[in-house]
Amino acid sequence: MTMDAIRQRYLMCRPTYFAVDYAINPWMDPTTPVDTDLAVRQWERLRRTYLDLGHEVELIEPLPGLPDMVFAANGGTVIDGTAMAVQFRDPQRTDEAPAYRAWFEAAGFTVADPKHVNEGEGDLLLAGDHLLAGTGFRTAHAAHAQVQEVFGYPVVTLHLVDPRFYHLDTALTVLDEQTVAYLPEAFSPGSRAVLRRLFPDAVHATMADAEVLGLNAVSDGRHVVLPAQAVDLAATLRDRGYRTIGVDLSELRRAGGGPKCCTLRLRQGRADT
Repeated sequence: MTMDAIRQRYLMCRPTYFAVDYAINPWMDPTTPVDTDLAVRQWERLRRTYLDLGHEVELIEPLPGLPDMVFAANGGTVIDGTAMAVQFRDPQRTDEAPAYRAWFEAAGFTVADPKHVNEGEGDLLLAGDHLLAGTGFRTAHAAHAQVQEVFGYPVVTLHLVDPRFYHLDTALTVLDEQTVAYLPEAFSPGSRAVLRRLFPDAVHATMADAEVLGLNAVSDGRHVVLPAQAVDLAATLRDRGYRTIGVDLSELRRAGGGPKCCTLRLRQGRADT
């Protein structure tokens, strides 16, 4: 299999103020101290990995009091030069939304404001000509119709059923325009059937790999950056012809985040897909 890497532009946020001060998903335990310095070092390794692969990394300034701002994928969805701003479900993250919106505007993107709860690329993943849209825990089903109007891509609704995989990007990763990897058990029966129809050659992850957020991965079409602990998934991807790069984000995983959560793709135009 011949695969071409697509040079990508990402937005990231340094975890300067990372902490687990509250619990809004099953991964979070506020009673256990967090090593913020370790989180920063692990995040920096992820950023350096992207740069070494030839990708461009933009940075948004972290704000005190917003420990989850490091998870830039939740800050918006950017396709064809348009940024869809976000509306968080949980009040603890509400103030992240205007910060990301302001960054998009300053960077020259056309900004669309959400009408419903919409947690960005956490639940909205472009796969070829389809926009896969998660719902069940965070992004409201009603948001999917607005997203389709804003971006003009057919939206495929996927229902998440396991609270550990509360965002679509914890249960599915887009490997290239034709291929995804996902955990079947994270989806409703109907959504599993849809995924089988759309992606008959998909990679099916094991629960063991999903439980270390192995599917919270970032692919440029050839290289797949994923948690180092997802060893079986990495081996399967290599068998399929992808080059895998394992990174350890164990400290950020304590808040339910991995490489993809930390990484928002900035698509400037239709040539940049």
